[in-house]
Amino acid sequence: MKCVATRDAFGDAIVEIGRENKDIYVIDCDISKSMKTTKFAECFPDRHINVGIAEQNAAGMAAGLATMGKIPFISTYAVFGSMRMCEQIRTTICYPGLNVKIACSHGGVTPGNDGVTHQAIEDMGIMRTLPNMAVIMGADYVSTKKLIKKAVNYYGPVYLRFTRDPVPIVYNEDDDFEIGKGKLVREGRDITIITIGDMLHQGIEAAEKLSMEGIEAELIDIHTLKPLDSGIIASSILKTGRAITVEDHNYFNGLGSAVAEVIAEMGHGKLKRIGLKDTFAESGDYKKLLKKYEMDSEYIIKTAKELLK
Repeated sequence: MKCVATRDAFGDAIVEIGRENKDIYVIDCDISKSMKTTKFAECFPDRHINVGIAEQNAAGMAAGLATMGKIPFISTYAVFGSMRMCEQIRTTICYPGLNVKIACSHGGVTPGNDGVTHQAIEDMGIMRTLPNMAVIMGADYVSTKKLIKKAVNYYGPVYLRFTRDPVPIVYNEDDDFEIGKGKLVREGRDITIITIGDMLHQGIEAAEKLSMEGIEAELIDIHTLKPLDSGIIASSILKTGRAITVEDHNYFNGLGSAVAEVIAEMGHGKLKRIGLKDTFAESGDYKKLLKKYEMDSEYIIKTAKELLK
């Protein structure tokens, strides 16, 4: 399968959006090359601002632009976009509900060789707790590019999470995506696998191998962690009775926690969560990290069989 980092989708999408909408601004934090925004800067120098290594200033500047009717995209790494400027996001962007988009690469352990300092494993959980904030992570280049374009027309704060390393392209160009609506990737009767972001590929591999053994897994891509599509989750779990969540994130306060809340309120279903088990990872190859920390397709298969016993 062809593999492309989803941060590349941001670089391509933001130029296309910039051509269509003169209110689009990009605020970079000294990493435009890594964030793939250099082409936007070349095409629209009057709408590209580099604040340097000053994420908190970027948040304030974006808030100001939004009050003037502009649509600013803050462009940085997820560890900085979710933590270094968290207070500014909360108070100056989310509290007034301003139309600011926070575009962040290096989500999860996909920046494997960059190590713990650049592996954002808490970001979606942090952003999920902020009122008015939408939290989105596309599974591949195709879905990410389309969701970025949807975010432009979604009024209010949006946190967009991308991968640093290449991930498989699993969707087709004719696939459609809606913010707040999960995508049913595969129907099944025995167990539900719910993924977000780059983990969809692992879920597809697991579901295909389980099918060879007579276990039919329903597979759902929750590309929007917030607002969560609790309806698609509930209807699937009512059918299968068992679910596994798979996320490239600390399994506290991310997808696993969100689905657990749905199940608790339903009062029906059993759940197992796959993700980083309240630990930091380490420097290393992305695929090897997934295997070591029990986040790959083989561990999904193992977990599914245990849950079905």
